[in-house]
Parts: sequence; C-alpha cells; structure tokens
Amino acid sequence: MKYTNIREEELKNKIAQDYFWLYDTTKIIGNVDFCVATHQSEKELFEQQSLLWAEAKKGKSDIYNSIVQLILTIGKARTFDKFLPPAFLGAFDGEKIAFIPYNDIADVFYQNDFNWNVTPSNYDTKEFKQIHQKVKSNIDKNALLFYYTKDDKELKRFIKQNFVESKRGISKIKIDKNNFMVIYNKWVETVKPSISFNWEAAKKHGIIDGDFYLADLLSDKNTTLKENLFVVLNETLYEMNRHKNEYGAFTSTDVEFNDSQKAHTQFWNKYERPPKQEYWDYIIERRDLLVPPDIRERKGSFFTPQIWVELSQKYIADVLGDDWQDEYTVWDCAAGTGNLLTGLTNKYNIWASTLDKADVDVMKDRIKNGANLLEDHVFQFDFLNDEFTKLPQGLQDIINDEEKRKKLLIYINPPYAEHGNKKIMTDGNIRNKSGVAISQKSHDYFQTLTGGRAARELFVQFFTRIYREIPNSMLAEFSTLKILQAPNFSDFRKFFQAKLEKIFLMPANTFDNVKGQFPIGFFIWKTEKKEIFEETIADVYDKSGEFIGNKILYAGNKTNINKWATTFYDNKGERIGYIMCHTPDFQHNINVWIAIDPEENTAKPITAKNLIEVSIYLTVRKCIEASWLNDRDQFLYPNDEWKNDFEFQNDCLAYTLFNNNIQSKFGTNHWIPFSEKEINARDKFASSFMTDFINGKLKIENDKPDLFGNTKQAKPIKREFSNEAQSVFNAGRELWKYYHAQKGINVNASLYDIREHFQGRNDKGKMNNKSQDEHYMKLIGTLRENLKILANKIAPKVYDYGFLKK
Repeated sequence: MKYTNIREEELKNKIAQDYFWLYDTTKIIGNVDFCVATHQSEKELFEQQSLLWAEAKKGKSDIYNSIVQLILTIGKARTFDKFLPPAFLGAFDGEKIAFIPYNDIADVFYQNDFNWNVTPSNYDTKEFKQIHQKVKSNIDKNALLFYYTKDDKELKRFIKQNFVESKRGISKIKIDKNNFMVIYNKWVETVKPSISFNWEAAKKHGIIDGDFYLADLLSDKNTTLKENLFVVLNETLYEMNRHKNEYGAFTSTDVEFNDSQKAHTQFWNKYERPPKQEYWDYIIERRDLLVPPDIRERKGSFFTPQIWVELSQKYIADVLGDDWQDEYTVWDCAAGTGNLLTGLTNKYNIWASTLDKADVDVMKDRIKNGANLLEDHVFQFDFLNDEFTKLPQGLQDIINDEEKRKKLLIYINPPYAEHGNKKIMTDGNIRNKSGVAISQKSHDYFQTLTGGRAARELFVQFFTRIYREIPNSMLAEFSTLKILQAPNFSDFRKFFQAKLEKIFLMPANTFDNVKGQFPIGFFIWKTEKKEIFEETIADVYDKSGEFIGNKILYAGNKTNINKWATTFYDNKGERIGYIMCHTPDFQHNINVWIAIDPEENTAKPITAKNLIEVSIYLTVRKCIEASWLNDRDQFLYPNDEWKNDFEFQNDCLAYTLFNNNIQSKFGTNHWIPFSEKEINARDKFASSFMTDFINGKLKIENDKPDLFGNTKQAKPIKREFSNEAQSVFNAGRELWKYYHAQKGINVNASLYDIREHFQGRNDKGKMNNKSQDEHYMKLIGTLRENLKILANKIAPKVYDYGFLKK
C-alpha cells in the first residue's frame, strides 16, 4: 500500500500533490470530501468548473462502498442543485482510486421513487445495494479502478486525457435532460434579474420565468428554434404571446433586458445551446419542473408519473370495457402539458384544456412532434371560472346532451392545495395557503353547494362542478383520500353521491416534488349512480408499481377519538401536565405529546382522575408506526370493552411514562416512575405523585354524585403490570440509576432531561441523535427495544377496542 499510517486529511493532501497538482483541490463542495476543479481567475464571473467529487478513506477500504456512500450523500443534500456536477465521481483510499462518469449515474438522482432519507453510511439498505450494483458494474466494465503502486502511469495518463483544461478554459457545458434543471436554477439567479419584467404581476396570469428559460435554452444564436412556445427569444429581446391579431398581422409583447443583455450573454457563453434535439420533447414536456411551487399547487402542474398513467388506463378499461377509447369521449380539464393523455389511441375522442396558454403552446408543439392529439381539441380554459359557452362547440354538444354525457369520461389529475399542512403550521416564515383556494371567484358558489372547509380545496371545486354541471358523466381522477376519510369532508360526501367503481392507491412521493409519506388514490366514479360512500376495498401498489395487497377504506366521521377525549376532560383536579390532542389521523401524530405546560389551545389538563384515559389516548396514537399507507387513517371513538381490561390500561400507562416530552425546567415533574430508593437518587424528589398513583395511595375524587347529591372518593387501585410492561420499567430503572450516578445532575430530571444530558444539542439547538457515552447508548437502546415490544403487544387491542378499523 502506497499511503500507510496517515490520517484522512493528510491522504487527501498527498493525492492532490501527487496526481492533481495541475488543478485546484481547495474547493469545498457541500459534504463532499475531495474536489478537483479547474483554476479560475478572480475576474471569472461563472461558477468554477468541477472535474471530480470524491470520497476519501484512510487505509484500505471497499472502494465501491465509498462511491455509493458519496452518491447517497450527494443525493440526500441535492448537491447537484447547488453546484454544477463534475465530469467524474470517485473514491480513494491509501491503496487505490476509482472513477465513475457522472452521466452514467446521474439518472438515479432524478428517480421519483428513490428514498434519499437513508443514512449514506448504512450499507444494508436496499437503496445502497441498488446503487452498489450499478457502480461496481460500471467501474469493472470500463477499467476505472487504479492501484497507485502498479497502475501509476495508467492513472496519470487517465487524468491527463480526461481532466482536460484547454488554453481557453474548459469547453462549453453540454445541456441534457439530467442537468437542465440545475442550469435553470443558476439562470434564475443570474439572468432573471436582468429581464425587465414584473414577475409578481405575471405570476397572477400564469406566466413563469421557466418560459423565458425555455426560450433561451432552445435557441441558436439567440433565436428560439421553437416558434410555438409562449415566449421566444429574438436576438436582443423576448417576444411573449405572439399571435395574429384581428387584422391578420402577427403581434406580441416585447420584453427587454435592463443591462443591455450583459448577464444573459455572459451566462450563456458557458453553456452549449441548444441541447441535442433528442432531448427537446422531454424538456418541453417537463415544463412543470420550471413552475414555482405555489403556482404548481394552485394550477395542478404536477407531472403524473408514467407508471401510474398506464395503470390508471388499465383500470379504466376494467370498468368501461376494452373498447372504452372508441366508445367514450375523454376530457382532461386540468391537462397541464398533457402527459396524462399519453398512451391514448383515439385522438378524435380526446379533448385537453388547461389554464395557461403556455401549456397549450407546449401541447401543440408536442402534436407536431408526434403527440396523439388534435390541435383543435387542445385549448385554454379556466375550468373553475369560465362559462361552458367558451368551450369548443364539439365539446359543448356532448355536455349539453344528456345521453352523450353518459359517454363522457373526465380524466384528470386536478390541482391540489392543502389548507394548513404540517409545514405551514410549524414554519413561521410560510403563510397559510387557505387563501389560495378562497381567492377563486368560484369559491362562494362551491361553498353554498358543499359547505364547510372541503370547499376550500381546489380538487373538491373541480369535482363539485363536474358533479353539478356535467351530471351522469364518468370521472376518473387522482387525489388524496380526504374525499373518503377526512371528517371535514362529511358534508361533501353527502353532496357528492357518486358510486365509486374502482380505486387503487400509490405512494404520494412517487410524484414530482411531493415529499410526504401518504397515499394518493386513483378513483373511478360513476356520477349517474347515486350512493353515499361508506367503505370500499382499494388495491395497493408500491413505488415500483408492484401490487402488494388490499386496504379497506372507511368514510371518516366526527365520532373520532378526539370526541371520546372530551368525555374525560378534568378542569378541577390538580394538574400534573397537559396532552396535546391534534387532528385524529396518523399524519398528525407528531403533534400529539405530553408536556408540563399548555403550549397550545389543543392542550387538555392531566390529573389523577383522567391519567389512565390520557395514557390510553397517547398510546393508541403512538404505538403503531405511521406509514405512507395508513397516514390518513382516522382514530375513532372506541367501544366500552377497554374499561374492563386493566392489563391494557396499565400497559398504556407504562408506555406513556416512558414516551413523553416532560421537561422539569417548565415546572414540577410529577412523572418520575420510581422512588428515590429504587434508583439511588442523590436527593428527595419534588413530587412522588407517580409512584403514589401506581401504588394506589392517591385519593381520587369522583365527580358523579349519588342520589343525594354527594360525591365519593374513587377507590384507589394498585397497578399490576404485565411482564412486557415490567421489562420497560426495569430498563428505565437502570437508565435512571446511571444518570443519578453522574455528577452535577438534576434530581428531578425527566426522561427527556436525561436524554438531553447525555446526548447534548448541536449548534442549531436540536438534541443530538446519539451520545458519546457507550453505556448510556446501551441503556437507552434496551429501553427503546422493550418499549417496542410493549407497543406490539398493545397494537392488536387498538383494533379490538375500535380505536382503529382494520
């Protein structure tokens, strides 16, 4: 081995000196260990060009694993969105170095269904193994692994031939379907400010900066090659909305530069335009990627993955028959760039409308390149606000004919804007999006029809107009499960009495720019047949499109677990804490916790009288892990069988005692589940409430008076715990003992305080995930393991007692 007994930093210095002395190796790129870049003068305006990003390991290592770790690190941080990618990725240790061309691996960064949340250094994940196979095959096939000792000459020759910097600097960067988004982000920073245009005003009319970028990108010598785009570049200015006026002459709106086109010229001198023609259709079709997130949500510019497009059409055929494309007229009234219609064969029966003229232009351009649509059947239309008299006459004829409507299939992935998601509620810098839907002129109309909060959702407004004004048609649509499960949609379900013929579910994060772990459904509704939805069986597919089983979906109702919680509120007893009772579904479980102080208006007091019920509430909502599939499942008002199951009650108490957010700095800690003697405490606790409660020593007032109006004290109960619960107590006791053996501790520390003591906090104030204290890590690991066993024991009873439906 050439480089032995040296630290990683020294190894990087030696590799830089021995092999990359002609280049700049001082550049820092995110979390990448080692970067090789071209030299750059101080006057250079453009980003320094990277040639290699590499992972470094001292000693000997598995070089393939190192490159995979690098790829996962880059993908997790989306480093390629912030810096122009290099020609090569690589890895080296004290013995060898390996390279892989970036373009050979770049496609993995753009997979919709890839989980980038895995730990890059965890070699056992399926994501790691997937990339490992690809990396190893590429390196072995192309002989891109070099040993310093025996391959020294070959390595230097490889670097000389492939890490090329000419006298003029690096050659222009080629643009393809993998990097056009990265370059767009840089264009937004560099070129967009030099365009004399009111972007905020334009946004209200659906005009986006991405249209100007496309005009630049698909041009040669500053002249856009695609004349049908909404915006084109004409040498020194942009022309927008070019069309024939009433006199038959072409007219357009000119948009100029505010710096004599200086920034524009300097920026595009760095890149080779246009891209290869084979990429044009893909880039134009993916205009949705150039739409800002707020407009994307408001106008429905979410690109439906092809895997679900194909499957949805198969399900339509199952419901309507194999000849459905000849027998039915299809209208996508939220078409975007028309990708949902890909694969349909009878263009004479297809209509496509969208809010933005730019999207209409894109579809018509695609028609010229082979898209199976009729140009006269593609048009601009605001479905929520325009009158149907604005529709093409052929489509009007169908809508106005009762019999023809029965053969009309409205096939859409409609706009979606959620009224108050978790990010909006917790991030003070982001405004609530309820105004997005409420600002629509149509809102008042839909509010009178459906009532309640459901009317704020854009996709509900689409369905309402379809159901009300295009009766007896078929509706095939992609949407969340709110329409079936959300309690706030109960009024809408009474209004929308269409028969659900078929449904399948898929993970939401397979759609572009959707990060949540929740299900999206594809629904086929027959509006002619009237029935109120109660329940259905849905087919379920994983992110790869593989069928994984079925799931029963039930109509959400207002008799949920939070309604049950109102039966045990106690505003009279001594308060030992508060429980936050949030929206009763899995996605909001993160907002359910116990604390000493009432942090928000959903907080309800905890006393000796309702401690058991509170423990059941928290445990029921926490003991079953959330997944993308159960994310919208509702927690329900239980039956009464739990009242006679004392083992269940005590199991829930044990689970709650070791799964709460109590912090002693906010008040007296009544939640220590041990006596001072049990854990060799350094001093007396401020409260013995919990051990007194467990041992049946507390007097608990009963609110229910007898026939004479007198109240009695409830009989104290000494709590007996199951073997699984006792294992949790035993593990917790050892942790408390270890903590109290430390110096300078807080005698009244809670479990949260103990974790904070050993794990500490980072620079941002967030508690670290791990501790340097190995014995503590072993103790907390044992506690968590036993808590999980207890949770698994409790879980079946959550269903038995009606808190959840199977």
